Amino acid sequence: MDRDAERQRVMNRRTLVLGGLKAGALSALVARLYYLQILEGDHYTTLAEDNRISLRLLAPSRGIIVDRSGVPLAVNEQNFRAVLVSERTDDVDETLDKVVKLLPLTDADRRRILRDVDRLRSFAPVTLRENLTWDQVSAIEVNLPDLPGVSIEVGQVRSYPFGEQAAHILGYVGVVSEQELQNARDPLLSLPGFRIGKSGIERKHDLALRGTAGTSQLEVNAVGRVVRELARNDGQPGHQVTLTIDAKLQYYAQQRLAEHESAAAVVLDVQTGGILALASHPSFDPNQFAMGIPQDLYDSLIKNEASPLTNKVVAGHYAPGSTFKPMTALAGLEAGVDPTHRVFCPGHYDFGGHTFHCYKKGGHGSVDMHDAIRMSCDVYFYDLARRIGVDRIADMARRFGLGDRTDLDLPGEKTGIIPDTKWKRRTYKENWYDGETLSVAIGQGYVTATPIQLAVMCARLASGGKAVKPHLTKAVEQEYTEQTAWPDIGVKPEFIQRVLAGMAGVTSAGGTAYAARITQPGMEMGGKSGTAQVKRITMAERNAGLLKAERPWKDRDNALFIAFAPVQAPRYACAIIVEHGVGGSSVAAPIARDLLLEIQLMEAARAQQADAGATAPSAPTQVTAAPAMPGEGTPR
Repeated sequence: MDRDAERQRVMNRRTLVLGGLKAGALSALVARLYYLQILEGDHYTTLAEDNRISLRLLAPSRGIIVDRSGVPLAVNEQNFRAVLVSERTDDVDETLDKVVKLLPLTDADRRRILRDVDRLRSFAPVTLRENLTWDQVSAIEVNLPDLPGVSIEVGQVRSYPFGEQAAHILGYVGVVSEQELQNARDPLLSLPGFRIGKSGIERKHDLALRGTAGTSQLEVNAVGRVVRELARNDGQPGHQVTLTIDAKLQYYAQQRLAEHESAAAVVLDVQTGGILALASHPSFDPNQFAMGIPQDLYDSLIKNEASPLTNKVVAGHYAPGSTFKPMTALAGLEAGVDPTHRVFCPGHYDFGGHTFHCYKKGGHGSVDMHDAIRMSCDVYFYDLARRIGVDRIADMARRFGLGDRTDLDLPGEKTGIIPDTKWKRRTYKENWYDGETLSVAIGQGYVTATPIQLAVMCARLASGGKAVKPHLTKAVEQEYTEQTAWPDIGVKPEFIQRVLAGMAGVTSAGGTAYAARITQPGMEMGGKSGTAQVKRITMAERNAGLLKAERPWKDRDNALFIAFAPVQAPRYACAIIVEHGVGGSSVAAPIARDLLLEIQLMEAARAQQADAGATAPSAPTQVTAAPAMPGEGTPR
């Protein structure tokens, strides 16, 4: 009996212990469930929702670029592309064999596609080819039943309606490089196929043109496959950029330069500094870069001796030749030289045991400053420079914008060189020689400048000595008033007026560019021709009478011209360079005349239309070049 009672007590204790353990475990489980479902319920609901919803970026529409009148220069067009989802086909290679009969896929394209198929998850689309024509899209759509996994998607591609005509202004867009992706903080750059500005205005205003990314909320399953789209925000498109460029004048300038192998031209508003035309020839088609330029075509552009990828207006270094003489004249006036002082020009100038030649073999006879500018007499400026020294000339040139960047809102601008005694000592560790001053006086020797700098120099002259600065951007999204009040550069107005009178004489009777004058009353131009040597003329060539045009093209002189119009109230300034064009007055001056006449006729037509309440711009006026004035030499 006692044994049975003991056994019962043991069983009761064990039951109580086991029951207590079960009760404790159950209490712990209930407490844990309460913690997870009640206290932390919102947290885990969020985590579950995050696993279910995939948030993806959407590329915004790139902002458009327009000219000063709203003419589109860079826009977005539909981009049809064929894509392949590998999980929807049993044999990728077999599908590609069928696709290649409809689309021109190269071996390189095929290798890229197979690489992406291996790299991406099986449900992710792989681009087969972009920028499909409507016929190619139709061919794919008709054959879709035989192309498992293939479909057509619609995106956007950058388009440049003016093509080569505005390429050096606008630049182009391209895919993001690995280095750009590593340095970027914008998640947009990680999107497949996203393009950014690589050069020109596209690069300068890339951030403003990009816009703000949109988002798409997608419901996905456990392996990440999209089930459906829950919500969509398309983001904000990029800002519109308005340029100071006049599309009609730009087109005309580019067409005018196309008559030569290599040339550049720039026209700007003297009052605001706004650039109305900026042309560099030869050019390139930015559409080819936006769509992915073939390597062989890119190599041909790189190897082209005329440098079509270089914007010669801002990156071309040239000796300015006689277009620099107004700076020497102003430096002389500021140094106290009497402008009526006369110098006899026999066609050469002897100094330091060397003979410096004037372009006119027989000489100009007795000339004063006005005559020297009008007829571009080298001997006069040799004599003037010897009396005032190179440092005064350099100081004047720098005040007019030479020797440094103009701060133009366009990437790639170069500085140019305005030498003086300190510059040579710093650069070459040598003293300056007086004979070098004579070369500087006529824009040769160490002197180099870009066409945009020469245009700024001319604009500052035409403005009466104001520190005008050039620009291409008129507005980013919001309009603003362009600057018209500029600080003074510190040159007496009477000095500038005397030089401008000499430049007006260049296109008057007896001037070097009389044949290229503007004959329309009230639209006349003043200017200065320049013919700059790129290879020294040997005495043997001079004695043999070898014509400059008979030399190999690369050895011929560069032709330059700067000009302003109208003479009585200057509003426009321009600079022209025709590489190896031989004669500034015969080759470059007619281009300047045509561009300045064109912009004045266009503005006159706009004014008439405004008075009549019309809004449509007039068509460009085609100007026939006047015959070159015959002469003994090439006027500088």
